[in-house]
Amino acid sequence: MSDSNSPLSLNNLEMSDKAKPLLNAVIKHIRENVDPISEEFHRLAESNENRWSYHPRQTELMEGAKQKARESGLWNFFLPNAETGEGLSNLDYAYIAAELGKNPLASETLNCSAPDTGNMEVLERVGTQQQKDTWLKPLLAGEIRSAFAMTEPDVASSDAKNISTSAVLENGEWVINGEKYYISGAGDPRCKIMIVMVKTSPDAEAFRQQSQILVPMDTPGVEILGPMHVFGHDDAPHGHMHIKFTNVRVPEENMLWGEGRGFEISQVRLGPGRIHHCMRSIGQAEKALDLMIERGLSRVAFGKKIVDLGKNMETISRAKIEIESMRLLVLKAAKAMDVLGNKEARIWVSMIKAKVPEQVCDIIDQAMQVHGATGISQWSPLSGMYAQQRTLRYADGPDEVHHHVIARHEVKTYKDSNSRQTAAKAHTEARGSAGFMG
Repeated sequence: MSDSNSPLSLNNLEMSDKAKPLLNAVIKHIRENVDPISEEFHRLAESNENRWSYHPRQTELMEGAKQKARESGLWNFFLPNAETGEGLSNLDYAYIAAELGKNPLASETLNCSAPDTGNMEVLERVGTQQQKDTWLKPLLAGEIRSAFAMTEPDVASSDAKNISTSAVLENGEWVINGEKYYISGAGDPRCKIMIVMVKTSPDAEAFRQQSQILVPMDTPGVEILGPMHVFGHDDAPHGHMHIKFTNVRVPEENMLWGEGRGFEISQVRLGPGRIHHCMRSIGQAEKALDLMIERGLSRVAFGKKIVDLGKNMETISRAKIEIESMRLLVLKAAKAMDVLGNKEARIWVSMIKAKVPEQVCDIIDQAMQVHGATGISQWSPLSGMYAQQRTLRYADGPDEVHHHVIARHEVKTYKDSNSRQTAAKAHTEARGSAGFMG
């Protein structure tokens, strides 16, 4: 085993020298170009007459920040391929993603927003040249948005083998029928393309039944039934939409990578995407901790600053410890992807998905408690942050699936180790017995 692939190499979590200036530039960009526009951007959203569109001034603010990012060379960091992205490793990008998580507008200003990141990575990895020219090019330029449609209302979608939306090939076209829900980003008027998980080969082996197909949003038969609410909010105009597909016809060449390769494609997008989610979540935990401390120092109750009441100092300490513990775990998962590849790193990725959103929810919940009633109101970002983190405990697989993956791996490792030890013992005993008899 080479040094670069040794287990010890997973513990080298230092950011590369070439990426450190980029991290500093991202921090500067957020401070100078994103933070100053955030309050106005969100205020305009509240007053916009059409909730499913952007106020012209919002568009102006966002495009201005995006242009400044492009001019500074801060664009498409998430793609490892240097021809289309910055050429960063997963480990390097993980450090940047943590900073992006501190402001909800930051990722889009650098063209690093989900679900576009995963969709662009899929198109860059497995798309045909025509698919890249038609969809990847405008996505990389930040001119359009996209969505990924997998989850269905009538089946347990945590087991992707259950996906039942059908696609049948007829006269050179795929005909799609079914329903999807919680399709994030499909409410955005800039969303022009979906990658849709469908069942194309119901008689094939279990992991060859599903495929992924490109479906433009304006295709006849694509009907947005309405937004799904998250904790009572519709998250307009981004939205998490309920969509019905009725005899939706797309060209045969809209198939991604080939029929029956849906699960393989998911492995291309989910590993990196989960790293990005978790590092942005850590950025949110840091933001929540800052807000908790600020509130605790600025308010007095029962003759003391709130920070000094009860166990609030210990709560701050434990939050900081958890943040740093999560950071190390996510960085190690990112390094595992760089060293071992997506497939072999899946255990590390499941560990962070099982750990991080749950723990960040706890930290945000503690910050809300320190804020009192304001913490759950529109006067604080904490309730929205909590809803987002609680939702991540379903996104890319629920907690229970990841715990099962981790435990199954540990049990198998234990059994394999025991089998080797038993075989070695039997071999030694057999040799000893033969020697004695001889």
